Amino acid sequence: MSFQVALTGLSAASTDLSVTANNIANSNTTGFKESRTSFADVYAVSSQGISATTPGSGVRVASVEQQFSQGSVNYTNNNLDLAISGDGFFIVSQEGSLEYTRAGSFAVDRDGYVVAPSDNARLQVYPPISGTNSFNTGGIADLRLDSGAGAPQPSSVIELGANFKADATAPTVSTFDPTDPESYNNAVSTTVYDSLGTARTATLYVVKDGTTANTWASYLYVDDTAVGAAQPVTFNPDGSLATPAGGSVAYGAFTPTNGADPLNLTLDFTGTTQYGSSFSTNRLTQDGFASGELSGINIDANGVVQARYSNGRSIPLGKVALADFPNFQGLQKQGDTRWTETFASGAPLRGEAGSSSLGLIQSGALEASNVDLTAELVQMIVSQRSFQANAQMISTMDEITQTVINIR
Repeated sequence: MSFQVALTGLSAASTDLSVTANNIANSNTTGFKESRTSFADVYAVSSQGISATTPGSGVRVASVEQQFSQGSVNYTNNNLDLAISGDGFFIVSQEGSLEYTRAGSFAVDRDGYVVAPSDNARLQVYPPISGTNSFNTGGIADLRLDSGAGAPQPSSVIELGANFKADATAPTVSTFDPTDPESYNNAVSTTVYDSLGTARTATLYVVKDGTTANTWASYLYVDDTAVGAAQPVTFNPDGSLATPAGGSVAYGAFTPTNGADPLNLTLDFTGTTQYGSSFSTNRLTQDGFASGELSGINIDANGVVQARYSNGRSIPLGKVALADFPNFQGLQKQGDTRWTETFASGAPLRGEAGSSSLGLIQSGALEASNVDLTAELVQMIVSQRSFQANAQMISTMDEITQTVINIR
C-alpha cells in the first residue's frame, strides 16, 4: 500500500514540475497566463465511510488552474501592437472559428487584413456605420486596411470670416477687372477641389460701393473664370452682417474642363464684420479634399481604428471588439496564447473597450507574460523536494520489503 501512496506523490510532484516548467518556458511569451497546480488527498471509502484509523491513499492533482492576472505592459513602436489594461480578450477569427487572446501582436497580410502573424487569424472589430461616427455593435467583422487611394470630395462650401474696412473708399477704376488691382479693394484665395480631386484656386474679390453706405459687391473666380454674377454683401450700422440672408450665398456652377462634375460653390459669410480696422481674414476654410494614399493608422484607448490618408483625412475602419467571460478558469487552451469558450466558461460577453468590466486598449504596446520567474524557481525547488521525498519513501519501503523477504 505504501508503494502506491508514494507513487501518487511522485505523479503529483511530476505534474507540478511540468506546470512549473511550462510557466518558466513561457516567461517571455506575449500575453501568456501562468498556471497553478492544486492537489487533493485521496481516501478509500467503504459503505461504512472512512475509518478514523484508515490511512490515506495518497494524493491527486485536483486541477491545473490558469491565473489571469494582468501582465506588465511593454511599449513598442508598432501601432498594431495592442495591449489590454484590465479585463477582456481580443477576438480573432480562424477561418470562421472564434478564438480569444491577450496577445495583441498583429500585422497586415497581403490582402490588407489585420492578422496574428503566427497563423493569420483575423482581428475582429465592430464595423463602422456609413455616414456616421458610430459602429454596429450588433455584429463583428474582419479588420481590413484599404491601401488604395482614398476617394476625393468636391468642395461645396467656402467659409469666410473677415473684417471689411468701414471707411474704405470705392476703387478708382469703376469697372471691375480681376487683373487690375485698382478695380477692387481686397481679394482672398483658397484651394478648392473638383469631383476628381483636382486642386483649383478660388478667389473672392470685394469692391466697396461708392454710392450706397455699408454696401459691397463680391465676385467669385475659380482658376481665373468668373463663377456666376456679382453678389452684394451689406452690413448694419453696428458693423454686423445684414446680407446675404442667413450668411450664405450660392454663386453658381463652375464647369471644369477635365471631365469632372460641375463645381457648385456656396460662400458662407457668417461672422464677417465691417469695423473701422483694416481688412483682415480670421477664417477661410472649405470642405473638399483631394484623393489620398493610406499613410498610417491610429487606435485609441476605446479601440477605434482610424486610417490616416496623405490628404489629411482620417476615416474610421472599425472599433476593436473585446470579450469577457463569467468564468475564466473554464476556458479551453488552444496554443498560440489563445483560448476557446466551453460550457464551463460560459458564453462570451462582447463589448467595447472601457465599457462595463472591460479594460482599455493601449496601441503601440504588448502585455508581457504574468509569470513571476522568482516565484516559479522557488516552486521548482519545492516540487523537486516533494518528488525526492516520495522517491525516498519508495526506496525505504523497498528496503523494508527486502528485509522481510530475507527473514529465515
